Amino acid sequence: MGVLRIVPLVDPRRGLPSVERVLAALPPDLAHGVRVRCARAALDAARDRMSTGEAVTFDAVVADANDRLQAAVRGLLGPVVNATGVLLHTNLGRAPLGADALDAAVGSARYSNLEFRLDTGSRGSRHEHAGQLLAAACGAEAGMVVNNNAAAVMCTLAALARGADVIVSRGELVEIGGSFRVPDIMREAGARLVEVGTTNRTRRGDYEAAITDTTALVLKVHASNYRMVGFVEDTGVAELSTLGKPVVVDAGSGLLDETTPWLPHRPTWLRGELGVRQCIDAGAALVLFSGDKLLGGPQAGAIVGRADLVARIARHPLARVVRADKMTLAAMQSVALTYLSGDATSLPLWQMATATIAELRARAERIASAVAGLKVCDTAATAGGGSLPGLDIPSVGVALDVDNVDGALAQLRAARIVALGRDGRVVCDLRTVDPSEDDRVASTLRTLSEAH
Repeated sequence: MGVLRIVPLVDPRRGLPSVERVLAALPPDLAHGVRVRCARAALDAARDRMSTGEAVTFDAVVADANDRLQAAVRGLLGPVVNATGVLLHTNLGRAPLGADALDAAVGSARYSNLEFRLDTGSRGSRHEHAGQLLAAACGAEAGMVVNNNAAAVMCTLAALARGADVIVSRGELVEIGGSFRVPDIMREAGARLVEVGTTNRTRRGDYEAAITDTTALVLKVHASNYRMVGFVEDTGVAELSTLGKPVVVDAGSGLLDETTPWLPHRPTWLRGELGVRQCIDAGAALVLFSGDKLLGGPQAGAIVGRADLVARIARHPLARVVRADKMTLAAMQSVALTYLSGDATSLPLWQMATATIAELRARAERIASAVAGLKVCDTAATAGGGSLPGLDIPSVGVALDVDNVDGALAQLRAARIVALGRDGRVVCDLRTVDPSEDDRVASTLRTLSEAH
């Protein structure tokens, strides 16, 4: 009679390489801790596949870990080429900063006189720099900078209207990106919303009839992310300022002066856009606006207007919660000085916005001549960022026919170039591409063309 032997089964997963061996095969692109996470994730995935009977090689594990590592690299915050034609692309960081603003931000990154007066050696205020210069640039008495325009609205309402009534036209109860709604922000600030007029027509008399002893202010919200046409009527700042209550204007986009005196010619696509200076001149007590839209600065919010009201807001506890950091303030100071110089054409936003069709076409032809199959095409750029809805800016780009648009766009994104897909083509709109990036766009499109 034979002897029965029990042979233990060896789990094939025990043959997987160690984390250290996988790490040794990976490029040193990222910090050790990130590379370890990628290696462990690849090994975990390999164990799962092997548990179903799939054979997994060492090379396959390394390839998976490397893919995860490269995905981690792409996921890091860093520069991209914006070839979408959207000047203020919210997902791509809105307005790009110029060299002067960047230098100012870097210079303030170490010690700075953020809240220190060099002439007296006493404590100062962070609102004495950029805020005051922005106020001077638009003809206001005083100003301050916070971290974004939503914060400017919240802080203003909390400081000036908590427990009181704020009158707003029904046609201006807007929602902007991120589900930010005017009624919601008013409720969070402790103000009571008083709606007047109708969706499409609100007259001075509607506001006047709603004013009581509990009215703190009248809020006018500029329709910067939608456009209403047809049988419409609204009440301007000049009329509202005669009602006897402070008028606060949420100008949104931050066009400092609707006449654009810093440009040789006023762009036609800016028609109807509200100017901060014009609101102040018309009698607005305060004007709130973004720093990273049509002002062309960093992400920030500005509050300009009457000195007594700005001082009340600056003293409110929320002002500390939403205050801007020193690098943002330094960049905003630089942008304000640029406007005060009388020539803001050095700001990247206005360079992009005012580039002529002839200039863009010449660049497109140079790029197209270097890439087989690439064609010059007319495009329509937009302001974006919740500014100038429905208004196109004539532009020029380059287009490449491809078999798989989504795949081609993914290849461009892997090279940190964000483009558009239209009708079986990838399109790079050059209005939002800095001329220094043209060669990079051409090189990547050449690789893409050869692959297709």
